[in-house]
Amino acid sequence: MKTKSKHYAIIVSLHKEIDEIILLTESKDFEVIKTYIQHREKPDVTTYIGKGKCDEIQEFILESDNKIDAVIIDGSLKPSQWFLLEQSWKVPVYDRLRLILLIFKDRAKRKEARLQVRLAELEYERPFVRELIHRTRSGEHPGLMAGGEYQVDDYYEMMKKQMKQIKEKLAHIRKQRMVRRRHRHYSGYYLVSLAGYTNAGKSSLLNELTNEGIDVEDRLFSTLSTTTRKLTQSKIPILLTDTVGFIQRLPAWMIEAFHSTLEEIKEADVVVLVVDGGDSLNNFEQKLTTSLDELLDLGVNNPVLIAINKKDLIAQEELQTKIDVVKGLCVGKQYDIVTISVHNHENMSLLIEKIHRLLPQLFQLHIRLPNTNDTQSLVSWMHKYVEFEKITYGSKVDIVLITHEQIKDKIVTQVKNLDGDILSINQLL
Repeated sequence: MKTKSKHYAIIVSLHKEIDEIILLTESKDFEVIKTYIQHREKPDVTTYIGKGKCDEIQEFILESDNKIDAVIIDGSLKPSQWFLLEQSWKVPVYDRLRLILLIFKDRAKRKEARLQVRLAELEYERPFVRELIHRTRSGEHPGLMAGGEYQVDDYYEMMKKQMKQIKEKLAHIRKQRMVRRRHRHYSGYYLVSLAGYTNAGKSSLLNELTNEGIDVEDRLFSTLSTTTRKLTQSKIPILLTDTVGFIQRLPAWMIEAFHSTLEEIKEADVVVLVVDGGDSLNNFEQKLTTSLDELLDLGVNNPVLIAINKKDLIAQEELQTKIDVVKGLCVGKQYDIVTISVHNHENMSLLIEKIHRLLPQLFQLHIRLPNTNDTQSLVSWMHKYVEFEKITYGSKVDIVLITHEQIKDKIVTQVKNLDGDILSINQLL
């Protein structure tokens, strides 16, 4: 069996918090062979890190026993900085956004995800291609980062046309999603979205609550497309949707590229925000802040339940500290909190109970129907969409059930058609 060759990378950062960029780099199958921390308040205008550090890295690349395949910059490069660094080091240079886009490209399996990634990729490339056009017209002949066979000016025009086409296709998909959501609501289903920072455990939670066997990978951005499944552990009909993970320092244009997917969060009846409780306190607070900011930017107004995952890995004192952090960041917001462990199946019933409490417009109905075949057909239909609290058979069929407004209205109509009685209707708080 042929051994897969290793690819080596250097990481360059202006700050010491490099855990995430290391994970991103490893997610692209690079082995980090060296890290450079250049403490600066602002990037150098020309080389991002300053000429001295640039020369030091160049010397390391030339003298390294291993072939350096990439230099990863934990920040955003201007086109002029990227061009100079690649010319100096003679190896591919990726800034943080370009690295994320490469990971997205690897993970994108479905048509929608591929379109969204390509749109984000084109948005990212635009300023770089403009820089290449400028340099070409100035007499320089740089290579094109996209590796295309077009002249850079032709490529730029092609990019604009392709972006327009992709946006039109995504707008069509967005309309299809809206129709599906309306149909699901009309059919009696509540929609609950799982949101959160990348690799927080959303897909594992989806599997736990729906008894599905969806592949879960312990790596960043394992989910780029939404996955919707029925919550099997609830008598109330609920559809759970897993969504693309959040990550800090993403520009607005990249978030906009994934709008049709992220819209599933905004339109959900309840959002379950999953947080990795196993993170260090600093990372926990940072990731939670990023996630809450994303929910705000998306315009989420519906109830949010914050689920702190991996409680089995945390001492009680630390867990309470993290609960206090959540409360502090959510001051003024009516967000509920639950601590869970997907791995140990802890507090799943409590999580579902809290979801139920947050669902809008739940009603309790007490109805009485004649004991006929038509009634039996109605009861069979209701089993799909309601939670029965009591059902008693005699000369009449006496039923107490819980459901939401649209199904309630359908049931009321059917009861009247069957010459039954509506004994009470109570809206639950």
